[in-house]
Amino acid sequence: MVGGPRINVKYGRKDSLDSDMNRVEGKLARPNMTMDHIISIFGSAGLTVQEMVALVGSHTIGFSHCKEFASRIFNSNAEHSADFCPEGMNSKYAAELRKLCSNYTKDAEMSAFNDVFTPGKFDNMYYKNLQHGYGLLESDQAIAFDNRTRPFVDLYAANETAFFDAFAKAMEKFSEQRVKTELNGDVRRRCDQYNDYRG
Repeated sequence: MVGGPRINVKYGRKDSLDSDMNRVEGKLARPNMTMDHIISIFGSAGLTVQEMVALVGSHTIGFSHCKEFASRIFNSNAEHSADFCPEGMNSKYAAELRKLCSNYTKDAEMSAFNDVFTPGKFDNMYYKNLQHGYGLLESDQAIAFDNRTRPFVDLYAANETAFFDAFAKAMEKFSEQRVKTELNGDVRRRCDQYNDYRG
């Protein structure tokens, strides 16, 4: 629907019978984690650094709430300082984000697009943005500078086909992990609700 690659997901995967957000903590990368920590999380899921960089390209669509990156754009010593710019971030972009998120503590829904230029299109603009300091999240911008990840950022920025191929393969690989079968899972009639949901 947004122009991304075709992903061949195998049939027969069942959904979980329960959901517990406490089981997720430590298994998802956070915007303020070090690159070592993020690589470790993806590695524990059996994914390579290249697959991680490809999957993070999903940030080419969607948005992030200001609270997820506020500590990056607001200097704690001069909260709304017009000349403060985080390392690696385009200074004009940082200033615009500060304006957009100026009331984020009063309005928790304040947010910004992850890809400022083509937010509704699945493309390789996300990687091009990183090369020019338009990474919204600290963890995103970090992959453009880390020696282990930068070659893949550069590759995907230059070659959208390479990004699409790598993304599709990594998604297929990831979708085959911890598959629930038989009585360990259920095929939901609605993907966002349990079948016995009484809401």
